[in-house]
Amino acid sequence: MWNLPEKTRVVEVGLRDGLQAVEAGLTTEQKIDVVHRLIEAGVREIEVASFAHPKVLPQLADAEQVLAQVPRTSGVRYRALIPNLRGAQRAAECEIDEVAVVIPAEDGMALKNQGRTTDQLLGELSAIGELARSAGQRLVVAVACAMFSPCYGPVEPERRNRVLTAAQDAGAAGVYLATTTGQEHPRELYDAVIETRQRFPEVECGVHLHNRNGFGPANALAALSAGAQWVESSFAGLGGDMWFPGDPTVLGNMATEDLVHLLDGMGVHTGVDLEACRSIAEFVIAETGFPVSSFVMRGGTRDDLATATWPE
Repeated sequence: MWNLPEKTRVVEVGLRDGLQAVEAGLTTEQKIDVVHRLIEAGVREIEVASFAHPKVLPQLADAEQVLAQVPRTSGVRYRALIPNLRGAQRAAECEIDEVAVVIPAEDGMALKNQGRTTDQLLGELSAIGELARSAGQRLVVAVACAMFSPCYGPVEPERRNRVLTAAQDAGAAGVYLATTTGQEHPRELYDAVIETRQRFPEVECGVHLHNRNGFGPANALAALSAGAQWVESSFAGLGGDMWFPGDPTVLGNMATEDLVHLLDGMGVHTGVDLEACRSIAEFVIAETGFPVSSFVMRGGTRDDLATATWPE
């Protein structure tokens, strides 16, 4: 019925997409501590940094220092976000496995988020791809607002496919479809992933999930049913679409602990330990003061309820 895979990859983006939305960020030393905790929890793909200009994202200004100190553990892949060719040049000087470029599918979000049109962003993609290859780094292209944009509304598949075609031409090893506002519904995710896998079979395909209105869990199942090869989430639900209007406790990324809790229950193996994820979320919430948005952190797990002592 569900057509779910036996296992999937969980990509942790809290140290980048999460912290960029938090004023009281983590120190470099705390970030390295979190990386160690994530690896111990079984996470094997971690987005640890962004090469955005330090004045734009001071919380992530220590990208080079973080990458110089993360543990080099066999089987662990580190990724950094690069906003443009200059960011790719900085990343090329670091030891990193993978770089990600975010390109919105329509101009409204591209202009608001990056100050350039989608075509202007795509114009740099080939050069970024060449630079990444020369540095021995995998290129991943993220299609922001892949299905819905707050600046536009529902996004037509041809707009998304224009970015995906450019990604393939630039030599991207992977692409992911981002639910940038969390308003995208499961049917949209399912159809978009199916089409992407069919049109671009040589390129790996993942999804990046936000959880506004609680669509994240349903979208995760829809994407995996359609053949998505990885799911991106953030510890404690940190970050995500925090700049959009709304109550912070219902915004943000899909929480990693919620994702693992769901997939454990559905029999989809992630290799990630739920209790270790919860411990990481507790630490980050305490350090950043971020509003608790994770359902696991607020409502507990199945095991918590099964072993609870009820009041007389």
